[in-house]
Amino acid sequence: MAITEQRTLPSGIISQLGQDYATQLSGLTAQPMDTSKFAPSVAAQDPLQTQAASLAASGVGGYAPYLSEAATYGTQAGTTMGGVSPYLTGAAGLTGTGAGTGAGSIASYMSPYQSQVIDATLSEFDKQAAMRQQGISDAAVKVGGFGGGREGVMQSEYQTQSDKNRALLQSQMLQQGFGQGAALRQQDYTNQLGLAGAQAGLAQGQLGLGTYQQGLARLAPQLAGADIGTLSQIGGIQQQQGQRVLDAQAKANQMMANEPYQRLQTYGQGIQGLAPIMGQYSMTQTPDPTPLQTALGTMSVLGGIMGGGGGMPSWV
Repeated sequence: MAITEQRTLPSGIISQLGQDYATQLSGLTAQPMDTSKFAPSVAAQDPLQTQAASLAASGVGGYAPYLSEAATYGTQAGTTMGGVSPYLTGAAGLTGTGAGTGAGSIASYMSPYQSQVIDATLSEFDKQAAMRQQGISDAAVKVGGFGGGREGVMQSEYQTQSDKNRALLQSQMLQQGFGQGAALRQQDYTNQLGLAGAQAGLAQGQLGLGTYQQGLARLAPQLAGADIGTLSQIGGIQQQQGQRVLDAQAKANQMMANEPYQRLQTYGQGIQGLAPIMGQYSMTQTPDPTPLQTALGTMSVLGGIMGGGGGMPSWV
């Protein structure tokens, strides 16, 4: 009895392509892949970020000198303000009437040479008065009235007027000296107050400088912080750009490394797409009969002939 085998085989070209695909796949996967070219990496710190960090490190405590200067001015202001008191005390001693002869009195401001000037002036006045009085006597002698009542009246009137003039002159000089002393005393009072005010103003100015230094101490970190922030921000942008470049390069390297696999994958997908189009063929194979099968077949044919198709002979 014959045995028939049927096989479904791809077309010849599909078989060739499949063999080529298998060869390429085996060769490609056997090669090691260098993943270092697309391994993750971090962009280095930008120079502006480095500068910002350096500025931040060097700026720590940068306000200290200003605070030290402020403390110095504060101490100086305290010392200067302490110098106001003597001037105020001196001015307070000049607020009275100035009577008397002690320190701060009007007499203490009068010239020590005033009495000498007055004495010399009165002495000269007396000398001139005596000469004018002698002139009256000489005139009386000329007219023959020397020692008379007329001369006596004239002498008396002159002496009275001379004494008045002398007293007036003396009082004027004393008043002048007193006025000068009072003016000098008032000027001294004004000067004392002025010096106290100037001293206080100086102390206030020193306090102002101390306050200004404190303001600088507060401002310095703010300005440094603004610079640091600006440098950090710009440096961060630069670093981000550098990171994007590194990421893009790594992605490009990864695409290059995967390109042969993607190409081979496309190749395999193409083969799969071609298989239905190229079709398949069936092969039927009948094995050769055995000697027994051949003998039986021959006998069957002979029996048909001899028996008229009536089946196998009885001896079989």
